[in-house]
Amino acid sequence: MAYPEDLAQTQGFTLGRPVDFTVSPDGQRVVFLRTRHGRDPVRCLWVLDVASGEERLVADPVALTDGDVSVPAAERAQRERRRDRSRGISSYATDKDVRRAAFTVAGQVYTSDLTSGETATVSALTPALDARLDPAGETVAYVHAGALRIVDRDGERALAEPDGPDVTWGLPEHVASESMGRMRGYWWSPDGTRIAATRVDNTAVQTWYLFNPNEPTGEPIATKYPMAGTANADVSLWLIDREGGRIEVRWDRAIFEYLVTAAWDEHGLLIVVQNRPQTVMRVLSVDVATGDTTVVREDADPDWLAIVSGVPARTTDAELVWTVDEGDTRRLVVGADVVTPPGLQVHEVRGVEHATVLFTASEEPTEAHAWTWSRADGLRRLTTEPGLHDSWRAGGTTVISSYTLAESDAPIIVSNADGHRRITSVAEQPSLQPKVDLFKAGERELRTAVLLPTGHVPGSGKLPVLMDPYAGPAAQRAVSAQNSYRASQWYADQGFLVIVADGRGTPNRGPRWERTIAGVNSDLALTDQIAALHAVAERYPDADLGRVAIRGWSFSGFLAAMAVLRRPDVFHAAVAGAPVTDKTLYDTHWQERFFGHPDTDRQAYEAGSLIADAPNLRRPLMLIHGLMDDNVHPVHTFRLSAALFAAGRPHTVLPLPTASHMSSTEIAAQLMRIQAAFLRDALNPVREI
Repeated sequence: MAYPEDLAQTQGFTLGRPVDFTVSPDGQRVVFLRTRHGRDPVRCLWVLDVASGEERLVADPVALTDGDVSVPAAERAQRERRRDRSRGISSYATDKDVRRAAFTVAGQVYTSDLTSGETATVSALTPALDARLDPAGETVAYVHAGALRIVDRDGERALAEPDGPDVTWGLPEHVASESMGRMRGYWWSPDGTRIAATRVDNTAVQTWYLFNPNEPTGEPIATKYPMAGTANADVSLWLIDREGGRIEVRWDRAIFEYLVTAAWDEHGLLIVVQNRPQTVMRVLSVDVATGDTTVVREDADPDWLAIVSGVPARTTDAELVWTVDEGDTRRLVVGADVVTPPGLQVHEVRGVEHATVLFTASEEPTEAHAWTWSRADGLRRLTTEPGLHDSWRAGGTTVISSYTLAESDAPIIVSNADGHRRITSVAEQPSLQPKVDLFKAGERELRTAVLLPTGHVPGSGKLPVLMDPYAGPAAQRAVSAQNSYRASQWYADQGFLVIVADGRGTPNRGPRWERTIAGVNSDLALTDQIAALHAVAERYPDADLGRVAIRGWSFSGFLAAMAVLRRPDVFHAAVAGAPVTDKTLYDTHWQERFFGHPDTDRQAYEAGSLIADAPNLRRPLMLIHGLMDDNVHPVHTFRLSAALFAAGRPHTVLPLPTASHMSSTEIAAQLMRIQAAFLRDALNPVREI
């Protein structure tokens, strides 16, 4: 089987690799999800007994459902936000002692005893979403049809039901899960007597529609989408007891309309709120008896404040764990002290155990390492090899997952006082090994990777160039990990010199680097790609600057379209997948962070949009869009296509009727081949249109 099919059917060689770890407080159990083999998309629930090394299958979705692992529509939307293409168990939640777990399969709620392996069906309504156990492991909460419900010894009942057609309880609104990283909408109290739950009222939010033209008699899919400058969902937070009694948590929601997250521990309930311009963020302590709030901490920035995963948290001594941007460094704060040095960029907090904080940070932006800090032991780095390392810890047991450039194998190591062991991965090993030259390009030291065709001898002939970036503020691509380049190496082997470069605005290189794109023309991203291109040409004389193409998806789809529209002197062909072509048509939280509000900052939106550039197209351009994309709506591609047609500019449009923002396994391989063929044809010879 050819490599594109291998890449698609293994979901980038991730199927069969353990994910989503939880370590029990006593350090004796590690819970995780893993499919049965490298081409099996169905995730099962597993437990590792740390002492013996035994890995036990706890819950197999195929066995539980007699093979029906279909995903209900509401859960598909949640998986879309997580970019999860698997089936079976997408996520799970445990009790405080990690002895029981709750999860859903095909909309049905199940619980598993993680010590005995016994799994039971819960008498919950279907389809169910986001099942979570109370800390004692006796009661299951879940969401059905917008209502927050529980199942306990007294039976199944609703705690809060929608009081309007566009109201939901216990679920995140669109911008929370898509742009803020909050994937949940309720939190159990430590004693299990109450739940803090969001009430989301989408009444004022615009309704957008998606439609599959392959099913002309089917109903359009209505989605609530808050495009920049329009009304957000009205999000409030309520304390709900087991009898359904409610207390509203009160803060100035007129000013701080974004609920960023909540954290409920033995010290009480904290919430984080943010104003609409995202220039002020507050940590609030909630009086759970009255719902009143008190400001614990307030941070401000004239551009924006980044949301950092894992905070707020607290130590056993009730010291607040937070981050602060000082100069060009995002630093860790514990209590009143900044505890990490300048130059060590904190990415996220992975957990707090007693007085020890486990977090991910880097001194070099192409890497991510596991670190700990405590007052007793100070700052310690747990990983050394250049790469991307993630970590989990409890009860003296640490799990570290590592991706590196040196090896295609990505080990998951469990360590405690008795030694080290691996959690088994049954993922397939890729037949194609990326050969990556990762270096600092130009005066801005843009992290840049170059991949050549396998077996290419430098000096043996000119190669057309393919720029293959992401280059946006949501993610990095030029990193010290082989898995980042598996598709890029295949494109290189189609005869291209491939360049992957991260420019200004990409994360984990410091707050000053991130904020260089604040309120400015999006051409900065294009400027940095051109700088990386010229730096590579100096390093690799085989790069043919007379034949340069660019491809991308989402932000980089926008970047690819912009490249041929605004710099046809540099870029000779482009494939733009799911591009954001009109900046006003993307969501509030994401766009207003960078461009401000369209009512007051219209020029920034106009300068960053591509519709007006349509008459300038003179290079081959392919536009690709999934018609079920509820993140970057298909309107972006079709408005640009309409403008190109009106200007008489030939172009190619590839609509994918059943695809979302993620390319499915069924079409991913063909998409790779179609793009490669289009770009080869466009560059051999280079042509204008």
